[in-house]
Amino acid sequence: MSTSAIYILDLKGQVLLSRNYRGDVDLSSGDAFLSLLHEREENSISSPVLQHGDTRLLWIKHKNIYLVSATKKNANAALVFAFLYKIVEVFTEYFKELEEESIRDNFVIVYELLDEIMDFGYPQTTESRVLQEYITQEGHKLEVGAPRPPATVTNAVSWRSEGIKYRKNEVFMDVIESVNLLVSATGSVLRSEIVGTVKMRVILSGMPELRLGLNDKVLFEQTGRDKSKGVELEDVKFHQCVRLSRFDNDRTISFIPPDGEFELMNYRLYTHVKPLIWIESVIEKFSHSRVEIMVKAKSQFKHRSTANNVEVRIPVPSDADSPKFKSSSGSAKWVPEESVIVWTIKSFPGGKEFLLRAHFGLPSVEAEELEGRPPVTVKFEIPYFTVSGIQVRYLKIIEKSGYQALPWVRYITQSGDYQLRTH
Repeated sequence: MSTSAIYILDLKGQVLLSRNYRGDVDLSSGDAFLSLLHEREENSISSPVLQHGDTRLLWIKHKNIYLVSATKKNANAALVFAFLYKIVEVFTEYFKELEEESIRDNFVIVYELLDEIMDFGYPQTTESRVLQEYITQEGHKLEVGAPRPPATVTNAVSWRSEGIKYRKNEVFMDVIESVNLLVSATGSVLRSEIVGTVKMRVILSGMPELRLGLNDKVLFEQTGRDKSKGVELEDVKFHQCVRLSRFDNDRTISFIPPDGEFELMNYRLYTHVKPLIWIESVIEKFSHSRVEIMVKAKSQFKHRSTANNVEVRIPVPSDADSPKFKSSSGSAKWVPEESVIVWTIKSFPGGKEFLLRAHFGLPSVEAEELEGRPPVTVKFEIPYFTVSGIQVRYLKIIEKSGYQALPWVRYITQSGDYQLRTH
């Protein structure tokens, strides 16, 4: 990857600030960005890469600003975009919100950060925890002599500082799976996938090495174990601390973790998921004066599990009023501005079925609803449970001082984009 310059622009195309790293691009490229973008859009062409003379502009939009990288080289576009998103992440850590106003209010720090995270067009330190050790948001005092950079900047492990000490050493790991599901009105599953995230909170002294073992199907095949108990992980994305060569060789997830909270890995499984919470909704209209909706919710997971804070959103006709509800569990409320009933069930054990009856009045002149009914959407969270069956087989903590550390693992399944179409 080689970037010549970075521009940050507002939505009108005005350059808020720019940093020219190599001095080989004309800074007018930034001013030309928006007109080039509009020109493409007028021709119905949407492209994340624009051409200005012999300079290529690779850009992303975040809230009310554009971040643009200019290059004359044949750069690796994927790396450039990854770097632009990393800038967003770092600035958000510093300013809580990244938008035009936070850029204008923090010019000095933004320039300092741009100078630290890239040198002559090549990425350098991009971990915000490390940057915060020496680029602070407080006023700078004049120091005598050249200040020494933190050791982390020159370490092989740039995401963790030396000399970290804790009285109690612990590791908390959350395996969180989101279920994306779309079910047709006839009850067939049109789309299902599981998006998994492994989040960690590390409270460990020194420079520990962690090794994580999962019931990985590929590993089970390699070692002759029962592969039916393994999970086939697809689209795996690791934090930079994971030794990728080691994972490629023997599927071991080995890493020196950053201090504090971070996402260790993400994965995706394109698999057939049986709907965990099944919804049937029947709507009946009577003589243009009232409407009755009956909703049945059924939990289709094991009895020993319980879904918490279940929220079922049922669309109702936009001209309905005077609601009356009766439910076998939970509580229902009408949200007229969204034309939905929100049925909330705090605790929904596995293998249970609950009913909701809703009665609405309609105006005497019925509004013609030409569009189809929007789908029912469901939100939920099931602790101590994963849909994919992924399991942490072990989490080893190795540190030269030999201290004992406690690993804690939690499993959570939650709804992602979970929709059921109804008649």
